[in-house]
Amino acid sequence: MGVTYFAGAAYRALTASKVGPSLYDLCDPLFHKHTGGDAHIVKFYKTALGNAALRPLLCRAGLPELRDPSRFKALQQALRAARDDENPDWEAIGQPIAELLDTVTLSHAEPKPVTASAQAPSLGEIDHVIKACGTHLLRSFDRNGFIPTYAAFNLIGDPDMHGRDFLMALTGLNSRGYKNSTLLFTLARIFIARSPAGELINPPWTGIAEPMWEPVQIRHRSAYYDAFFTEALLSFGETGLPSPDQTTSSRRAIDAMVEFCLVTSREEVRSHDGTSVNVITALAPPPHPRFSRLFAQIKQDLGFGIYVPDCDTTACSFSAATQAGSTDTILDQPLLDFYAGYQVGNGSNEPMVTVPLNDHIDYDGAIVTWIDNLAGERPYGNDLDPTLNLDVLEVSFRNLVRWKVMETPTRLETMQRIIGFQRRLVASGAFADPKSHIYYLPELYSAYFGRCYAAFRELPAETQQAIDTDGTFDFIRLRVLAYVQDELIAREMNTFDAALALIALGHLGGELAHFAPALRCIITATGEGGRKGPFKAYEWNKMKTPTRILVGGPEVTSAFVLMGLALARRRMMNGHAA
Repeated sequence: MGVTYFAGAAYRALTASKVGPSLYDLCDPLFHKHTGGDAHIVKFYKTALGNAALRPLLCRAGLPELRDPSRFKALQQALRAARDDENPDWEAIGQPIAELLDTVTLSHAEPKPVTASAQAPSLGEIDHVIKACGTHLLRSFDRNGFIPTYAAFNLIGDPDMHGRDFLMALTGLNSRGYKNSTLLFTLARIFIARSPAGELINPPWTGIAEPMWEPVQIRHRSAYYDAFFTEALLSFGETGLPSPDQTTSSRRAIDAMVEFCLVTSREEVRSHDGTSVNVITALAPPPHPRFSRLFAQIKQDLGFGIYVPDCDTTACSFSAATQAGSTDTILDQPLLDFYAGYQVGNGSNEPMVTVPLNDHIDYDGAIVTWIDNLAGERPYGNDLDPTLNLDVLEVSFRNLVRWKVMETPTRLETMQRIIGFQRRLVASGAFADPKSHIYYLPELYSAYFGRCYAAFRELPAETQQAIDTDGTFDFIRLRVLAYVQDELIAREMNTFDAALALIALGHLGGELAHFAPALRCIITATGEGGRKGPFKAYEWNKMKTPTRILVGGPEVTSAFVLMGLALARRRMMNGHAA
């Protein structure tokens, strides 16, 4: 969107007719000058919603329903209970907001079909972009001492968060601060989505992955990100394109990132059998996340002070370290024994999954997301994401011999139950539904399945047969390829979409002709990032609560483009399926 669009949207938001009480008419009497009760919800309101930047956009955003005095009063009473009650009844508090939320209509991106066949770029053009992306990552590491990733809030919220989902989150989250922020962010999104302010906060875009339109200012570092930047630099080296100096710099960066994953971000927890296990935390303690001083304080003020380990960061960190040749003894831990304690069983989605936003899928056999720390804290409750479970399989394949999986029936069973979960997900078609995914999109699931499939195919044939006795991996491969070829690349793409399409096609042996649209999209978009890098920032992953929080960055796009192009390059040079 250009300047004209944003100027017009801002004008409409600032001059709209007020059709009912606004967010501030509702909340200022409760939070603006209040003392007592739960101090966090008051501070959150002032910092996140009642600030001087947002007020002009929302002061005229009103809801006609709230002209009804009884409805206005009921909503204020609910908010007052959240503020003052020692043990709030969150179901009752959330009910009037859930009813309003169901009046909001949002939809996922629906890219237009394209009919023109793209001509594949030359190897020279592809090599040029690979070098640009590799140079971008290495320069960023040299400049910052790490490769940054960014987070941005989209206050319009997630299209899949309706009233029922909101109540699930409000009752399933454990931290009162996180409940507070979910409550108020959800209330605000109703006023935003039903006013002209929504056009400004949530402009349309091309493709599926959302560009990070908001000011990209929340820079941070996590082991999860370092793991994928490690894989990108390993991929860069495998192309043979780095200069000797870049090869040296790349190895130095990889070693530093693996150390950050396995040492700096290491955290001791208890397994379900009482033993001590070292896992990888989602966010290492300060100063390691490298937040700006301003945001570090805001993060604390907003109640996001507690972070716990998660199964995905642990799996991806172990995988990247394994690929990089690390000999750290932490890798000797058979993670499947630990993950078995977080595996849903017997067809029951409760009580392990407390925030079942995607409960239309069968969770049996899958691993949940969050790991209890030693203090037993789990501020986000727990949820379950299909893509995370692909990462658990992928790291298990890479460490199959080290962890003696084939010799240990319980470990093999844990892995096979995850495979069974994936088969049912794909057989139902739910993998292509954004609602099935907590932190990702179907296109990213497709790319990550390709990554998992490649690790599986590196195993000896007899081992593959023993693990996958009913041909599940080939079954999933065909359906994911069909989604990528018939849906993803058959519609308008942006750079990040195209990179994920290439990763899926490259790993899953897609026909070479299908690479052309994604390759051409990337070549054409090169330079879109301006001074920040070859490409813009796009949605890599997200949080649906407390509102839609996107994670990505120019470096993230460069990493995924590099990996996608490296796979395409290999296929083009070989001229046949991998």
